[in-house]
Amino acid sequence: MSAIGHPLRSRLARGPLLCDGAMGTLLYARGIPYDQCFDALNLTQREVVLGVHLDYLRAGAEMIETNTFGANPIKLGAHGLADRVRDVNWHGAKIAKEARDIFGQAVFIAGSVGPLGRPVAPFGRITPAEARAAFRSQIDALVEGGADVLILETFADLTELGEAVRAARECCDLPVIAQMSFTEDGRTRYGHTPSEIVAALEALGVDVVGANCSVGPVPMLEVIQQMVACAHVPVSAQPNAGFPTLVEERYIYLSSPEHMATYARKMVECGALVVGGCCGTTPEHIAAIGRAIADLRPVAARAPEAITLRASREEPPPPVDQPSQLAQKLRRQFVISVEVDPPKGLDATKDLDGARLLRDAGADVIDVGDSPIGRVRMSALAMCYLIQQHVGIETIIHFTTRDRNLVGLQADLIGAHAMGVRNILALTGEPPRGDYPNVTAVYDVDSVGLVRIIKRFNDGLDLAGKSIGHPARFLIGGALDMNPETLDRELPKLERKLEAGVDFFMTQPVYEPDVLDRFERRVGRLPVPVLVGILPLQSFRHAEFLHNEVPGITIPRRVRERMQAAGASGREEGLRLAHELLVAILDRIDGAYLMPSFGRYEVCAQLVREIRQRIGTGAGRARA
Repeated sequence: MSAIGHPLRSRLARGPLLCDGAMGTLLYARGIPYDQCFDALNLTQREVVLGVHLDYLRAGAEMIETNTFGANPIKLGAHGLADRVRDVNWHGAKIAKEARDIFGQAVFIAGSVGPLGRPVAPFGRITPAEARAAFRSQIDALVEGGADVLILETFADLTELGEAVRAARECCDLPVIAQMSFTEDGRTRYGHTPSEIVAALEALGVDVVGANCSVGPVPMLEVIQQMVACAHVPVSAQPNAGFPTLVEERYIYLSSPEHMATYARKMVECGALVVGGCCGTTPEHIAAIGRAIADLRPVAARAPEAITLRASREEPPPPVDQPSQLAQKLRRQFVISVEVDPPKGLDATKDLDGARLLRDAGADVIDVGDSPIGRVRMSALAMCYLIQQHVGIETIIHFTTRDRNLVGLQADLIGAHAMGVRNILALTGEPPRGDYPNVTAVYDVDSVGLVRIIKRFNDGLDLAGKSIGHPARFLIGGALDMNPETLDRELPKLERKLEAGVDFFMTQPVYEPDVLDRFERRVGRLPVPVLVGILPLQSFRHAEFLHNEVPGITIPRRVRERMQAAGASGREEGLRLAHELLVAILDRIDGAYLMPSFGRYEVCAQLVREIRQRIGTGAGRARA
């Protein structure tokens, strides 16, 4: 496991985790024929795949597997898709992540990797090196797409599974769950016993070892008992819902949810820590298993009730004349802000948990995006309110002019102030795209116009000059790009924002001190505080994507070369680079603006803790 640690480790230390069930069974039930490539649906019918994930999440699953079981070059090649390995796996991970965002719970995304479909030497013609390369091409894309965990499953050949594990370890530092299939006599197809499998996989450094598929829960129970007896790592169990039976030209699995649940509880009682289902299992089976093991699972892992939005007499909104905590801290101490994006669905639990983790690590404020890249998410204002009410940490709302006309814009400002959301990052916003390419953006004003409107609110007037009752106490932020290559274009915007009255700036990601050096030589010290953007890199591919495809982000060659050299340790190297940069510029900046990648709040939480340990909680140089 990575030195950074992983939430799966701490979660399993607290008790059994409920995984999802079959993907293919549900796709087949939705009318997809078995002779069609299920993995390719990630490209052609993503809503169908998304629906399956959501069904399992509603059933209580804490881990959902990507629809990529057969998405390796050999199996995809049989459907003429050998050149789409990256696309199929990347989209598979993204669809699962979208389901998690919509559902709003902190569940794990497990990148599913199955066998190649052809035997590996000495039983076949595929060499171990070729097998490893094939697995690596698949795993690379799953990692890039944002998988939290890798689950290598339904392997009959220990040699082939070993190459898949080695490929995973070469690619990344994510936890690896490795599962073999056993026959009714309790051995693999090639005669290995459960204890032999455990010993071999533990020697390869897997994080969880287990069994799935092939047999139903009754014969699998004995296999799991033997594994638990000798394993030094957690054990997983995902049996089929019995054996398939052909009924009216459809394959039916006959094990009922109650039967599956009974044996799932037995497996957990004997020591299994990851439990779910394979072929034939449905959301009904998973829900039944969840009920059967409810008293064995930690309270925090059970399906939570939706958050109720309620007024709190103990924590009323601050008085209208009270400045924000951030306004009181800036230029008096080093400020740390961390970004949290609102969910795509109705439940914000996952992101509230992330905000709570960051608060406990020592963050001063949480900034919340306003439907980033124009995609539909929960209102940023609603998310800010939930964070301030349920987590108890102040927020900065990213407030764009893209989606609001002048009436809606001012109405939302009044509402934000009434709810205690007083820190605003004034943005124009990216043009809408993605799910609604034909939607019309508003842009009655740009970010500078928005700053002027907010300043009028702070004078107690709306844009038409009418009184709003009392002067508002908004703290107004502006975006700043320090990149030397775009500075000529940025400076006029900077001057206009300062003239309009911004109170502080938050920058695009910076990756080396030279960016700050060149900016200060050109511009000098700004008259308002600046929070420097830090986006920890996850991998070399992540760095290349940001540098080449995301506007406003430039990553120096030296940094990208270090990420390339880091290989599978990319996440730790990215954190190391961020830490080195902050150490180099701590005494020159007012604060840091941290941006998690793929919603991995634990990475930024560690960085927050490291900053606090260096400067002292609540400390930092005063910049009068």
